[in-house]
Amino acid sequence: MHRASGTPTALRHAPRAVPRPGPPRTRSPIDAEAVVVLHRAARALLADLAGLTDRLLTVLEDREPAYRSALRTDPHHTWREAHRSLRHSVSSLIDPRGTREAARRCSWKIGVARAEQGLPLDALLHAFRLGGSLVWQGLVEETARTAPEDVRLLVHVAADVWNFVDEHCTVVADAYRQVERRMMWRRENQVRLLAAALLDGTSRIADLPEAAEALQLPEQGRYVVVAVAGGGPAGPAGLRAALLERSPSAHWHTETDVDYGILLTEDGELPDPVGPSAPGTRVGIGNVVRGLAAVGEARAQADLALSLCPAEGGTVRLAEHLPAAMVVSAPELAASLTERVLGPLAGIEPADAEVLVETLATWLACDGSAQRAGERLYCHRNTVLNRLRRYEQLTGRSLARPSDVVEISLALTARRLPLL
Repeated sequence: MHRASGTPTALRHAPRAVPRPGPPRTRSPIDAEAVVVLHRAARALLADLAGLTDRLLTVLEDREPAYRSALRTDPHHTWREAHRSLRHSVSSLIDPRGTREAARRCSWKIGVARAEQGLPLDALLHAFRLGGSLVWQGLVEETARTAPEDVRLLVHVAADVWNFVDEHCTVVADAYRQVERRMMWRRENQVRLLAAALLDGTSRIADLPEAAEALQLPEQGRYVVVAVAGGGPAGPAGLRAALLERSPSAHWHTETDVDYGILLTEDGELPDPVGPSAPGTRVGIGNVVRGLAAVGEARAQADLALSLCPAEGGTVRLAEHLPAAMVVSAPELAASLTERVLGPLAGIEPADAEVLVETLATWLACDGSAQRAGERLYCHRNTVLNRLRRYEQLTGRSLARPSDVVEISLALTARRLPLL
């Protein structure tokens, strides 16, 4: 556990300013007598501050479970912290103006230290209130022991005692929440850095256990990366919700133009992204990979699938578009192949060339059926066959040769897709 007195954060941040008390109220003779009684009892508490500290720790161990661990882990530090806080509290009853700032700094440091240690804020505030209650009880008991007739006078200063407790509960809560916000930002930033390294493929093997813990995903498992772009904020948000229903174990990482989902798929099945999405939302789904170490590869596949999505929106699974993915992955080779396969058509009228290319693409989409291709193109099957023969004559290729058909299919794909 960290010591409150040695916490650098505590020294960098001072308690926030609170309104100074207004002009001192005019005290009646009874008030003046009450202050005398209060000071006398407070000095007695200071004389036995160690005993008061022991009592507080006993009460904390009995009534506040969160402090039991602190007492077991570092009892000496916890005792010193309580002793220091009680000393400032009681001293402030005697000299409120002279000790106010030192008391606030003490409470601020305690709030900082306990936030960094992870002690719940409710437990910390409970401890402060228990301490205030013990101080008040000690004042009453001391006065009853030494001058029973003066106990009634303490009622006139009770508000001062409890106002002090309330003020310091506010101070310690402010310090705690400030540290809590900073720690949360650090955690979120660390998670983002770890997720980015996984997606970039730059994670070290030694960092994988930390990444698995931070992202709450198993280091070994089957993963698929989903890339979501377009559609405005509603697009990625809708897809996230739909995909999380199908893959509850997931982590989402947002970049400038694309949201990436690292999804755990227990059965090795690809997720079904059907769900609410805005118009124009594009989704690319990579193949399933094994282990967080392969998430970088899965992200590259998702990016490739995303690049195949039409501009108006849609979903592309890489596994279902492998030829197109191969073309997009090697744009220079794709351009070379397109020139070899379709380049000879440059010698005829552009409109004629476009008709031949459209006929070729339709014939391939119809699995080589001239009849069905003609129905789609609103022409006779013989017209389709004549156009195909003309293409063969112009290029020297044969649609009966499988290797030529493969090259033609890839070239048409390259012509249709925007290359990377």
